[in-house]
Parts: sequence; structure tokens; C-alpha cells
Amino acid sequence: MKRYMLYPTDDQEKLIQAFLETNDITFLKEDEEKLPDYVLAGIKKGQEDIQAGRTITLEEFKKRLSSAR
Repeated sequence: MKRYMLYPTDDQEKLIQAFLETNDITFLKEDEEKLPDYVLAGIKKGQEDIQAGRTITLEEFKKRLSSAR
């Protein structure tokens, strides 16, 4: 079974749905899910950390990771 992902505008979505229904083509409409609040909060904190200069290099991260083992 082939799967296709479409990201139509609202008007395009109406046309596509009408076309599929008219031609008896089975389809599944999935709405995008919102990320959980804790994920959004983590992203926001990370962005704030970057703006405040609280960052480390990849090499420093690897060094810390290896010393934690």
C-alpha cells in the first residue's frame, strides 16, 4: 500500500476531499497533534538558555558524557 502526505490549504483540502469521495477513494485524514505542554516548556527553556549564553560546545558535551559513565 502506498501512502501519500499532503499539506493542502483549507480550500485545497475541500477540493481534494470532494474528489476522493466522488471517486470512491478511501482516505484517512489525520490532524496534526499539538506537542504536550512539557515538551513545549522544554523547548522554551532551551531557547532561553541559548539567548542567555548558557551553551557548551559539542566537544565539551562529549567530554561530560564520557566522564559520567
